[in-house]
Amino acid sequence: MGNSDKDTLLAMGFDSARVEWALKATGNRGLQPAMDHILEHEGQPVPDLNAVSESAGSSSAAPMDVDDDEDTEALRALGVLKGPAPTAADAEAKSIKCSQCGKIFKNTALANFHAEKSGHDQFEESTEEIKPLTEEEKKERLAELREKMAEKRAKKAVEDAKEAKANEALRRKAGKDLNVLREELKAKEAIKEAEAKRREKIEDQKARAAIKAQIEADKKARAEKAAREKALRDGQPVVDASAGPSQSPAAIAARAGSSKDAKETRLQIRLSTGGAPLMNTFSSDAPLREVAEFVGGQSMADVDKVTFTQNYPRKTYSASDFEKTLRDLGLTPSAVLMANI
Repeated sequence: MGNSDKDTLLAMGFDSARVEWALKATGNRGLQPAMDHILEHEGQPVPDLNAVSESAGSSSAAPMDVDDDEDTEALRALGVLKGPAPTAADAEAKSIKCSQCGKIFKNTALANFHAEKSGHDQFEESTEEIKPLTEEEKKERLAELREKMAEKRAKKAVEDAKEAKANEALRRKAGKDLNVLREELKAKEAIKEAEAKRREKIEDQKARAAIKAQIEADKKARAEKAAREKALRDGQPVVDASAGPSQSPAAIAARAGSSKDAKETRLQIRLSTGGAPLMNTFSSDAPLREVAEFVGGQSMADVDKVTFTQNYPRKTYSASDFEKTLRDLGLTPSAVLMANI
């Protein structure tokens, strides 16, 4: 087949790769065999041309030779091809005819292809020669082929659309699941933050209550001290107003000394940097340095530079007081300190 046949096939709209395949498979035997090959293998993937055998294509496209065509004898032996074997006196068989639909085929390969597609199984030899396609027939074949290809493309487009829709549904579901997870994490963080604020508020309320109690105790102590001093000046016996009429002076003295006898001291320590106050219980015999080390461990502050301030009564404790015990500093059994770090 010359370049004119290749150009004709390309002009008819056939794919270049399929044209090359048809040309090689049919051994360049003409336009009709190439077109038959293209139509016969429609929808099949184009193989590697280096693996395509020209002899196989040539035999499939060549006119049928009744005397030496093994496929014809095989069809006859199976009972598919009817009639006796031709003799030399008989006319040469030019084609194979389907007895059920009347279509004629140039070779057994095309007849077999027709049998697979249609389910027909009755064929006979024919002396009718298949004429090359006219220009009008070529146009009709091309139109049919294009229509089939259009149907396949439309079907594939529908399948692709379904697949794309399914993929989009999966993507949206994954996105929805991710959003749900994010919302759950956000809700947990909000709950955690609210709980932290609640605890901080409670600690702050406790600190305020402790400070208020300390203020009231200081006021009472100052009032009692003023009363005692006035009684001493007036030469009157000293009576502790808080002791009540049934308490003896010994009981009053024992109660006053009980705070110093406490084995443990509970401290509430507010940091100058802000935040929730620190609460801890120390041995009453522990030095103030132990409190400074506790504050340093909680705030990463330099222990030797930490100072403490007590508002009621107003006192300041520095590194020079670190070796004194909490009992000696009068911080038992409890006190509120401001740590300056």
